[in-house]
Amino acid sequence: MTCKIDYQAPADLLDGRVILVSGAGDGIGRAAALTYARHGATVILLGRTIAKLEAVYDEIEALGGPQPAIFPLNFEGATLKDYQDMAETLHREFGRLDGILHNAGLLGRITPFEQYNPQLWEQVMQVNINGPIWMTQALLSLLKASNDASVIFTTSGVGHKGRAFWGAYSVSKFATEGFVQVLADELENLTSVRVNSLNPGATRTQMRKTAFPGEDPDTLRKPDDIMATYLWLMGPDSRGHTGERFDAQPPRQ
Repeated sequence: MTCKIDYQAPADLLDGRVILVSGAGDGIGRAAALTYARHGATVILLGRTIAKLEAVYDEIEALGGPQPAIFPLNFEGATLKDYQDMAETLHREFGRLDGILHNAGLLGRITPFEQYNPQLWEQVMQVNINGPIWMTQALLSLLKASNDASVIFTTSGVGHKGRAFWGAYSVSKFATEGFVQVLADELENLTSVRVNSLNPGATRTQMRKTAFPGEDPDTLRKPDDIMATYLWLMGPDSRGHTGERFDAQPPRQ
């Protein structure tokens, strides 16, 4: 779908909303957490590195946003019980969820499939698709308790058209787009929960640097520069859109 890069979000777009962001410690997740807080959301910072989450927590407090929360979790080792415990904790603390941004991801290796390590393949699938799926299942009752909930899964250009050597990462993003369509179709007309996928595009992150080590980072947009679509999808102006795929920036020329 066409990107919403020109979307102008009102300052109070997310006032009163409770939004969980995974991979919130750095990169796009950090930028989204700060952006959502600036627009009034209480942000739950989820990630595996507590020190990074604490730094983002401090940044949100410094900008005067609603007091955030920290929820340490590593998808690689998380169990179904961990997700259920998370749901119980968030229900006790907040009573509902108005949004989830599934941003955490693992690149794996750019290598021929013939040489792909099976253990690494499983790790990528666990972090990129299995963990987010089961976490979403555990949190569905909290999303349904909201009168306008939005769930955003992160996809990629290689999750829409396969590319040689991208292996588990590409396959996990194809699975992500399929799951988004399935869940959106199940929830549409029965709940107020909408589910979409969002491709951030070429962005100046550590993952991008690892995938394209020879690329000039100055040619890339920073995470802060692509937040318009993240705001539009998380806020009420995207009502009526579900099961769709969006791009956070125009295709590169």
